[in-house]
Amino acid sequence: MYAALKRISLTQWIMIAMITGVLIGWLAPDFGRSLKPLSTVFLRMIKSIIVPIIFGTLVVGIAGHGDDMKRVGRLAFKSILYFEIVTTLALFIGLGAANLVKPGKGVILSGSAAAGQQLASATPTGTNFLEHVVPTSFFEAATRNEVLQVVFWSIIFAVALSQVRGKPKEIMLAGCEGLAEVMFKFTGIVMKYAPIGIGAAMAVTVGHSGLSVLINLGKLVLTLYGSLVILMLLVLLPVALIFKVPLRPFIRAVKAPALIAFSTTSSEAALPSAMQAMEGIGVPRRIVAFVMPTGYSFNLDGSTLYLAIAAMFAAQAAGVHLSIGQQLLMMLTLMLTSKGVAAVPRASLVILSGTLATFGLPLEAVAIILGVDELMDMARTTVNLVGNCLATVVMARWEGEFVPVVEEPEASLAA
Repeated sequence: MYAALKRISLTQWIMIAMITGVLIGWLAPDFGRSLKPLSTVFLRMIKSIIVPIIFGTLVVGIAGHGDDMKRVGRLAFKSILYFEIVTTLALFIGLGAANLVKPGKGVILSGSAAAGQQLASATPTGTNFLEHVVPTSFFEAATRNEVLQVVFWSIIFAVALSQVRGKPKEIMLAGCEGLAEVMFKFTGIVMKYAPIGIGAAMAVTVGHSGLSVLINLGKLVLTLYGSLVILMLLVLLPVALIFKVPLRPFIRAVKAPALIAFSTTSSEAALPSAMQAMEGIGVPRRIVAFVMPTGYSFNLDGSTLYLAIAAMFAAQAAGVHLSIGQQLLMMLTLMLTSKGVAAVPRASLVILSGTLATFGLPLEAVAIILGVDELMDMARTTVNLVGNCLATVVMARWEGEFVPVVEEPEASLAA
């Protein structure tokens, strides 16, 4: 019996836990809601990994390559260029789907606008975004899990370390390399608890909203899910084929992180295991360490597509006709304001509320969307994760540094 259980992979345990969590939330909703501490413990353990693993891998990846800062600059330019192209395509797919399906037509806006107004007040401007990137204290950014600030500070630290000579540099590099190695092992230990935490998260969600969360506003949800499938088939898959990404190893590698992202609706929860999985299939650590956390701020493919659909949903529900020019201007606004807010809870709703307020659209739509946002968040967070994992392999191919590994990365997580 024990031997049979041991052969079940981490991905299979997660799927079993998700189904069990849904059943518990449906059949015993009060008990399901009481499991929230188990889910919270898992998320807290995962979040505690993020800062040390990003800092350690980034510093070693940059400073460990001597004085070749041109490589870092080249990687940054290629990454940002790729991010902007893919997220722009995602926006237009969302816009096209919303115009074709019209999910907001016939919806009655009867909810309160208070939730939308509160979120809109938190929307960052371009100036605020630039200021937000630079931390006043690394430790403050670390305690808040401000990924972009940690990345910015770590890059500057790594560049400074690359200019140091002798024993001090060797000591710092050895320490950071040791930190990264320990945190990858730490991730493996935490992942053994993942099925419990994920099952609890599903029980809480279904116990709180009931199975109706799978039915209400079905047209909007189906539009988003269908559009995300189109994005993956018409954008991400062709990109993978163009850059000769080994699809089978890639899919095996992203299965477990994707299930974590889907069930917890948290990009942060899946980040450590995703970084480990991409390194496991042959992406160099320096590329994983730079592209993955940067992509969590600049390459939110699922979230940008969702924003386009949700904004058009609000306009259609309010009976407001937007010209093609107005729609394109709104897409440009979404593209610019959606960068760098991944660490904000319900970040997509923050941006959506600000955009609706800017274009004079009813914020009551946010109150309606909140009812099914958990379900939509599952899908867009998963696509965000897959898109960022793909970006690391694409960058490794582009840099000519991808070395396929035969070993299955999932096995190391489940071991």
